[in-house]
Amino acid sequence: MPHTALPPPSPTPPPPSWYWSLPYAAVALFIAAMAALLWLIHREDAEEQRATLITDVLWMEQNFSFQFERNNALLVQLGPELLAGSIGTTTQARLKRALDPESGIVRVLWLDADGKVKGATPPFTNNEMVGETAGTFPSAAALRLASSLGRPVYSDAYAVLENQTQFEVHQPIFDGGRQLGTVVGVYSLNALIARQVPWWFSERYRVSVTNNLGVEIAAKSKVSPLATLAYEIPFEPPGHGLNLVITAYKSEVRWIPLLLMGSLGVLAAAIVWSLWQLRRHMQRRQAAEQALSSEHAFRKAMEDSLKTGMRARDLNGRITYVNPAFCRMVGWSAEELVGMQPPMPYWAPEAIEHTSGVHQQILGGNAPAQGLEVRLMRKNGERFDALLIEAPLIDDQGRHIGWMGSVVDVTEQKRAQELARQQQERLQATARLVTMGEMASTLAHELNQPLAAISSYNTGCLNMIEHGDLSQTELTGVLQKIGKQAQRAAQIIRRVHAFVRRSEPKFETVDLNSVIREAVGLVEPDAARRSVGIDVDLADGLPPVLADPVMIEQVAINLIRNGMDAMADTPRRERRLHLATRAEDGMLVFSVTDRGRGIDPEVAEKLFAPFFTTKEEGMGMGLNICRSIAELHRGRLSFEPNPDGGTIFRFTLPVPHP
Repeated sequence: MPHTALPPPSPTPPPPSWYWSLPYAAVALFIAAMAALLWLIHREDAEEQRATLITDVLWMEQNFSFQFERNNALLVQLGPELLAGSIGTTTQARLKRALDPESGIVRVLWLDADGKVKGATPPFTNNEMVGETAGTFPSAAALRLASSLGRPVYSDAYAVLENQTQFEVHQPIFDGGRQLGTVVGVYSLNALIARQVPWWFSERYRVSVTNNLGVEIAAKSKVSPLATLAYEIPFEPPGHGLNLVITAYKSEVRWIPLLLMGSLGVLAAAIVWSLWQLRRHMQRRQAAEQALSSEHAFRKAMEDSLKTGMRARDLNGRITYVNPAFCRMVGWSAEELVGMQPPMPYWAPEAIEHTSGVHQQILGGNAPAQGLEVRLMRKNGERFDALLIEAPLIDDQGRHIGWMGSVVDVTEQKRAQELARQQQERLQATARLVTMGEMASTLAHELNQPLAAISSYNTGCLNMIEHGDLSQTELTGVLQKIGKQAQRAAQIIRRVHAFVRRSEPKFETVDLNSVIREAVGLVEPDAARRSVGIDVDLADGLPPVLADPVMIEQVAINLIRNGMDAMADTPRRERRLHLATRAEDGMLVFSVTDRGRGIDPEVAEKLFAPFFTTKEEGMGMGLNICRSIAELHRGRLSFEPNPDGGTIFRFTLPVPHP
């Protein structure tokens, strides 16, 4: 039945003359707003700089407090030994530690219960001024107060020779409620400021200490800052009117606000031109909208009466039309859906691949006449099953311009299957929680190795610094190795995190010999400390393998460290660890041979079990993780007795076929 034509819409009256002046006024307001914004940004930047300064100052204060507490603890350890007169090797080592330049302490004295000096390190010279005045040490007031309070007390700061300022900490020593005496640590304020302020902090700020009269008595830098941004807090401890003053250096010129101001004029001109073009476009669009309004009204009245969801798409899959029934079905409005391209927001994430395949099948014209079932999602997250029936969309000239589809909700027909699926998802979620727990143990175990390497490099560096035989080139090499281990720890965290998120390991072409050399370089300091010699026999010309280099390196380090642990009771001259690689039957074999006492049969049965360990500090996850890595790479981890005594561990990797 033909429908009655709707009357043509009445023409829209032209806007008043002032209507088009509003955009130009908006441009002027925009420029004013940008100027105000720049001022606010400048103000906020200043506030941010001050907040950063305060945060850095508080960190610096905490750093000083931590150093004072650590020094006091060391003095407490030294007290009984020094007052007893039993200065052995351990006591000398602690004294050396206490007098380390990093601690800020330049002299340690120990006094008996009557306040008489029993000893000092280093000893006093004849022409040296000590205490508040020449020949007066220690500070009597601080000594009496520390003895009465039973806790450490700091003295006033006082000047000594060579324009240096010192202060003391008096640490009383008790044994069963009876005071044995007092240990006094003499701080050099100048050395403390110079050593405890890191380089990055001194590059940004000038650090100084003032007395109760406001006179500067110590500073990190002699250069006066150009900026006026400063922050002052009491220097507690030692207190007594000392203040810590942090002054920021002049910051660099911020060019972005200046460039932004310079571009405002160009931007304003561009906006005026754009408004003129927009006016012409709107006039043409208004005429087109009037021509379509009557047709749209009729079509909307007819299609709104349908209960079945209707959806039209163009040849590229972009939504061009949805009826109200479809909007009620998925929960999104027509304004939100029209113009969207795949993936659609109502596609269920768990069925995204299937839905995408159905979408491509429809666009290819291969959709069956009986329709296709897909899993869709409402806006509130609720899933439902829908039957899609698609048909070609033809325009008035007979051209194929898209697809018209009807969508029917068939959720109730599949309720039983949905309940079964939900039960399966709950089981998978439970299994995932178990995996996350295992990964937590993995992370704790794997991080022990790079952290131990970092500790070894750091200890070796400190020992060389103390003996004064560390060159700048050697120091740079050690720091580079420490940085590499830190990066390696970060890689381990990312690997474990990626595994928890079900991502695959990062496989790449790997030279097994290079990985073994990296692992040997990491454990060499520990091997030297344990007096373990490492013999490396790497076969030449080994083909590359497809593997995750971080995981392979972890296996190598675990096996090498286990070999060194196994030789803890072996005589020093027999502590040799043999590492070898070879190609055998389409596999690359990496072997680690130790000269330990071997593995007992009862231990061998549980060697790869999780959380089983023979070490007091072990977690029992190392070999279990190594075996899992081997199986992940389609390899194998095994062991056998060494005929010469000890154990041989073998780790194999398949060689990829050409």
